[in-house]
Amino acid sequence: MLLDNLHHFRGPNASANATRENIVCRGQYLLFSAMSFSRSFLSEDQLLCSICLDVFDNPVSTPCGHSFCMACIGKYWDSAKHCQCPLCKQNFKRKPALHINRTLREITEQFKQMTSKTGSCKGVGRCRAVEEEGRPQESVDETERPGHLPGDRFTDMKRKFTSQNKTGPAQTVTTNADSADGTPSPVLTREVSMRRFTLSGAENAMNLPLCPKHHRNLELFCRSDLECICVECGQTEHKSHKITCAEKEWQSNKMKISIIDNEIQEMTKERLQKVGEIKQSLTEIKMLGEREKQRSMQFIGALISSIECSQAGLLEVIEINCCSAEHQAEVMIKELEQEITQLRKRSAALGKVAQIKDYNTGLKSYSDISMPLSMKDWAGVSLTSNLGTKAVYTSICQLLERFKEELQKLPAICLLVPLEQSPTKSLPKIKRIQEYAVDVTLDPNTAHPRLILSEDWKKVWCGERHHLVPNNRERFDRVVCVLGHEGFSSGRHYWEVEVGGKTDWDLGVATHSINRKGKITVSPSNGYWFLSLRDKNNYAFRTEHSTALPLSLKPQKIGVFVDYEKGQVSFYNVDAKVHIYTFMDKFSETIYPFFSPCTNKTGKNDAPLVITPVLF
Repeated sequence: MLLDNLHHFRGPNASANATRENIVCRGQYLLFSAMSFSRSFLSEDQLLCSICLDVFDNPVSTPCGHSFCMACIGKYWDSAKHCQCPLCKQNFKRKPALHINRTLREITEQFKQMTSKTGSCKGVGRCRAVEEEGRPQESVDETERPGHLPGDRFTDMKRKFTSQNKTGPAQTVTTNADSADGTPSPVLTREVSMRRFTLSGAENAMNLPLCPKHHRNLELFCRSDLECICVECGQTEHKSHKITCAEKEWQSNKMKISIIDNEIQEMTKERLQKVGEIKQSLTEIKMLGEREKQRSMQFIGALISSIECSQAGLLEVIEINCCSAEHQAEVMIKELEQEITQLRKRSAALGKVAQIKDYNTGLKSYSDISMPLSMKDWAGVSLTSNLGTKAVYTSICQLLERFKEELQKLPAICLLVPLEQSPTKSLPKIKRIQEYAVDVTLDPNTAHPRLILSEDWKKVWCGERHHLVPNNRERFDRVVCVLGHEGFSSGRHYWEVEVGGKTDWDLGVATHSINRKGKITVSPSNGYWFLSLRDKNNYAFRTEHSTALPLSLKPQKIGVFVDYEKGQVSFYNVDAKVHIYTFMDKFSETIYPFFSPCTNKTGKNDAPLVITPVLF
């Protein structure tokens, strides 16, 4: 078909003297016209592998629908940690079994054969000799003179190709020596370019920067100087440097960027997972800590109860041993006194016999008292002082020493972190809660009319009747309670209250905006956080549904600790140094210490609540 067009272009009456150069020029023109026409239906970019940027070689398709050279995708997956599509980044759990796409391979092979027939052009997509602007827009006039381009077609083509070169596409049109008939022969020269061509022309052709020196497209990349250059720069200043196509270099770097970005995403994902694991571990440790606190209270309480029972048994044994020793001593003393009496009688009888002067009478009397007395040998007899408690005391001392040793090991086990793994160089000093002690006093303006406060505002108890006090808005008029004078809006604070001798009481904190008149619902949602005792033994933390706290040790003094920023309210048995309960919430306003000695129950609960100094 191409030859027919060439014959048509020459005309049926073409002169036999037409030069070979003119025939070649017209042949090239028709070839490029055919190339432009075929490119409108199929472009080389549609048959390029996005990894090697070349026409497919044994193309295969991934499950996501993208196609690559079999060797390229195989090498890509061998070098990557995970099997994923280089284009859409879809991950595959297993490496897909790829098979050659036979239809695409046939299309690619035919495309290669078609492009190989163009001579100097190596492919439709890479040959940039003819563009939309450079294609002739008019059909060939069969009446025109053979051997020449019709009209001023060549001049128009030269003008368009020259203009196109200045504005972006990497093609130039140069003119060789005139042909035999005087007509200049257009020779198309190709500069290195990897720009894509679409149905509308060169893609992004108008956006390519120009060389400031030669005013040509910066289509090359100098790897020695790491900058984009034009063709003339590559032939002059950068002649001895390593030069490659800028677009191809960028595509290669984009592949590297994709691989690096995948690695960064994987590293980020791993670290986010590790952060989640650490947070989860911290939550579990906190929950475990709370459970261990409760278990330690139960075990220590059971141990103390057992020790108290053992102490009672030991005292009983000691008392029995003492009574037995006393009885033994009384028996031995009685026997000794009897023998002493007999000896004294014999001594008196011997004295009388010694005074007899008549030997006949004396010998007779002596023979009556000379018989030996039946006496017990007391030389090896003694009252032992051993009550059998030494072994018990030894065992107790050994248990205490072992217990202390285990307690000393606990911090070393819990806080043992390798230096290379420790997020900080050194652990901060841990303060004891007693170091946050504050001087708390009672506010008489908030006290219920039945409450009686000491002069130093450190004690409070409930009286039998109401007192005449101003009915200000700060005062409680129904609940028998009083607030502390000092409020807290930040920081950590600790105080201790003596509760011994009482059957009922409430201790904790309350917000400034709580309701103080009439019936009050006490719960954290209403601004109250406190621990309660009812009927001597029933301890509870007051919530919507009170949280019962089974305490084996009855506290005589309660310590209250508040961390405002953390929203923490904790209670401790001061004498036993045992944690009782901790409640976590969020404070949004000033909070005050809360005290309620409860009603005196006709003298059964008349002991006061006493704010005591904190001892370190």
